[in-house]
Amino acid sequence: MSLPKTLAEDVSRNLVMVARLIDEDPEQAYAYSRIALRLASRVAAVREAAGFAAYATQKYSEALAEFRAAKRMTGSVELWPVMADCERGLGRPERAMAMAGEAEVQKLDKAGQVEMRLVAAGARRDMGQLDAAIVTLQSSELASNAVHPWTARLRYAYADALLAAGREDEAREWFGKALEADKDGSTDASDRLAEMDGVEFVDALDEDEDQAAVDTDVASESAATAEGGDSDDEDRPSEA
Repeated sequence: MSLPKTLAEDVSRNLVMVARLIDEDPEQAYAYSRIALRLASRVAAVREAAGFAAYATQKYSEALAEFRAAKRMTGSVELWPVMADCERGLGRPERAMAMAGEAEVQKLDKAGQVEMRLVAAGARRDMGQLDAAIVTLQSSELASNAVHPWTARLRYAYADALLAAGREDEAREWFGKALEADKDGSTDASDRLAEMDGVEFVDALDEDEDQAAVDTDVASESAATAEGGDSDDEDRPSEA
């Protein structure tokens, strides 16, 4: 609303493309975010979108700078968990852990606090503190039977940490619980369970392609044999 109408429309179109492409083509989303940033760098929504596009392409330093700018403009702490995760991406898990203990976390809503817990557990694992990561994930949110948008990811992270610690039976149980809560396929819990049970999935398309290749080879060999047979008949002397 702070931009002239024509400029606002141009910026909006680019932000729409960022949102559409960030999952399937993050590099292209990043390119659109840079256009929006050149057009309206003083708009918080643009800085936030640019941050997420950079984050999706693992440009963590750039993402962190954009998130910090957006936070300064809005005064909101909702980006705090992803900012901490950028610190992890930059190889600074200790900084991410420090952020998990700062006052901003108490201002987050429940989803944000769970996200911060996931980041903190990841930072613990980065530092080789696997048992501490498991304890970090143990919470009332994990124990609850209620299903929220973040439930599947929380249970999945807990299962993955248990598996890394060699606690396979518990990990299988929690991967199963993650799958129960995963209504939109946000995790690969079903694949992890199958992997633990020794089940291998074969791509049907690959099988069809392999069979087609075999059929082609057989056909080629048959044709070559037939041609060779005709040639032998022509070269054989006729009986008087």
